[in-house]
Amino acid sequence: MPSEGFTTADVPDQSGKCFIVTGANTGIGFEVASALAARRARVLLACRDEAKARAGMDKIRRKTPGADLAFLPLDLADLASVRRAAELAAKEPRVDVLINNAGVQGPTLKHTAQGFEQTFGVNHLGCFAVTALLLPKLMEMPGSRVVVTSSGQHRGAKIEWEDLNAQKNYKWLPRYGASKLANLLFVFELDRRLRAAGAPVTAVACHPGLVGTNLARGSWWGNIAMSLIGLLFAKPAMGAWGALHAATGRIKPGGYYGPTGFSGLRGPSGEGVPSEEARSPQVAKRLWDVSVKMTGIDPGLPLWNPVVERNGAGKVPPTPPPS
Repeated sequence: MPSEGFTTADVPDQSGKCFIVTGANTGIGFEVASALAARRARVLLACRDEAKARAGMDKIRRKTPGADLAFLPLDLADLASVRRAAELAAKEPRVDVLINNAGVQGPTLKHTAQGFEQTFGVNHLGCFAVTALLLPKLMEMPGSRVVVTSSGQHRGAKIEWEDLNAQKNYKWLPRYGASKLANLLFVFELDRRLRAAGAPVTAVACHPGLVGTNLARGSWWGNIAMSLIGLLFAKPAMGAWGALHAATGRIKPGGYYGPTGFSGLRGPSGEGVPSEEARSPQVAKRLWDVSVKMTGIDPGLPLWNPVVERNGAGKVPPTPPPS
């Protein structure tokens, strides 16, 4: 990896490998899928809307003729859909990397099919569920990875433990920040438990910086803000560098990767520093237990033991690009 950081140009050849990218029909997810396809990977575009996914696939193929792409129906707001998607993905000959990219936010309180507040339900619980259900498939392939996309908005965020479904109050941006904190708590806990189990899967986090996307499509002023952000900070292609780094570069298990320029808002990807709250094993265990209870899905991984790790077990060197 060049000293100045990781960009799309640093993604190595991915021939023979299979990636699942959630929310891949637009924005950062589309750019991630496009870059991987250009490096000869098989890419499953895991999306809610088949027409939009196929339109995205057509666009990728215009740039990369012969790209190996497939549509994987996935609605993270419905755990039944998550289960079906995992069952379909399990039929693939191999799955090397799951990139949890999809996310939502919006000014109006909405709920998932199971009645969870939508931002937490999609951004965290959906991510937790699809990862847990795909772990058996990922474990078939040594060197496989789980990538979870967070955001700088995790800093200062607070999870409303007594009001997870927003029955008492709902504020748009705090709920989004809390879901991004949950993403980091989850991936770091997943990393600890995978190492405790001696599993051949690496968990790693990323963030895109400040990127102009259609994430705020539910708000007219949000759309204007995103357009300005795209002009002043970064467009989705740059925002994809952190995820591509986490998925294909030399990384540390349980690491956090994203832009290194302009206070972490844009630029080539490098190692970032998450908040102290995001690194708390106690808070992460609480979230893990709550997530198992809410989704009814248990990844079946052993609890991390810090005493064992201090004695040398579970420590692993940086992970090279998947071979």
